Amino acid sequence: MSDAQGVRTLAARELELIRTEFAFPLRERIVTNNAASTQPPLALFALLRDVSETYENVHRGQSDASIRTTEMFEASFDTIATWINAPSRRTLSMHRSTTEAINSVMYSLMADFRDGDNVVTTLMEHNSNYVPWHALCREILPRFGRSVQCRLARFDHETGELDLAHLASLVDERTKLVCCTGGSNFLGTKPPLDAVRAIASASGYRRPDGTRGSLLLVDAAQRFASSRVDVEALDADFLAFSFHKLLAPFGVGILYAKESLRESMPPFLYGGDMIAEGQVYPDRVEYNELPWKFSAGTPNILGVIASAQALRLLVDLVGADPGRAWFRTDDALAPEAVDEAMSTVAAHAGFLTQRAMEGLSAIDGLHVYGPPLGAERTPLVAFNVRGHSPFDIARALNAQGVESRAGCHCATLAHHELGIEPAASCRVSFTVYNTREDVDLAVAAVRRAVASPEAFRQAPPADVLRDPAPLA
Repeated sequence: MSDAQGVRTLAARELELIRTEFAFPLRERIVTNNAASTQPPLALFALLRDVSETYENVHRGQSDASIRTTEMFEASFDTIATWINAPSRRTLSMHRSTTEAINSVMYSLMADFRDGDNVVTTLMEHNSNYVPWHALCREILPRFGRSVQCRLARFDHETGELDLAHLASLVDERTKLVCCTGGSNFLGTKPPLDAVRAIASASGYRRPDGTRGSLLLVDAAQRFASSRVDVEALDADFLAFSFHKLLAPFGVGILYAKESLRESMPPFLYGGDMIAEGQVYPDRVEYNELPWKFSAGTPNILGVIASAQALRLLVDLVGADPGRAWFRTDDALAPEAVDEAMSTVAAHAGFLTQRAMEGLSAIDGLHVYGPPLGAERTPLVAFNVRGHSPFDIARALNAQGVESRAGCHCATLAHHELGIEPAASCRVSFTVYNTREDVDLAVAAVRRAVASPEAFRQAPPADVLRDPAPLA
């Protein structure tokens, strides 16, 4: 079905079929903590079981099993490249998480920072896109006698929008790097990355190769999970994200970097597959070709395969290309199928988010943070209720079978900036398998928690969570 703007959204029957691919509905869980991690489809576990029958290491054997596993592993990089419209697999490196991917940028660039340089990031960042730069400027580089500043751009306290004028005032000819979230995991803000790119490009910073302009790093963890990410259109120098926020199991993050940077940057980790075959001598070491130059040691082979296949399965689940099935193939993924799939996910999750905001905003004393009702945002709603602890609210939701999250959501700077004490809020978040009923049950649970807090103060977890029935 389509909405008034012509964007295809998921019908009830489609959602019913999608949910049969997951375990959580069988346990009657109301999963609304998807901004932290989504639930993996059962088909992925079946895939991993089947792959394990011929499981072998990659790039380290001549057996049929090793050759086939290597083919699947390398094809996964091609799938991921297509998904984000990267030119090729040569621009990608695999990491354990978005956090590690961002840290790899910090360590690879560390030696290039000159005395007097600065890094500009924002007060709305996930800790992983601030703390590494804080550590670089306050702890690491001072040990080498270099003084580098870390500057923080403000955001509007009412709307959560990035203050572009303040950002521009912080960027100058000594700004080596601008770091910006693609979607706040607390405020829900989606900064205009084209404007951020323009500010970074106009800085005049002289790079080692003689070109001018600041590098741009985008933390796309939330943006990747809820909308189409096109690295060519964004023109980001670096872009990091994780798959556990879009249906895959834990343990795989990706860093995209422009190929010219990949070629010139030193590796993040050393040893194993990042070394060219047989090219280690007492006086020199030759590195492997891209992308394996940034693949030290034995990688998370099954995790990478499952992550790429999760993308293909998503295309099938939302019916983005009804003429064929992409899951369990290594065929070149059609970009238009990716566009359709993520447009559907964005429309569906966006509809649920607006519905949640409408319901929650009607509760007396409840304040929603970030962009107002009707404005574009990532599919999450963070809120506090006057006179109520967000942790008590989350525990009361859990007692009613609704899974949420209370805390700073790793956006500690933004909580402090808003004067929230303690630095915490309650958050519900949605993805492709959530329903209107999930939203309405979550809103009703918040309403009951606010109206009768004592009823949940000592309440045990919901029966279905404490003693779930065995899966069929």
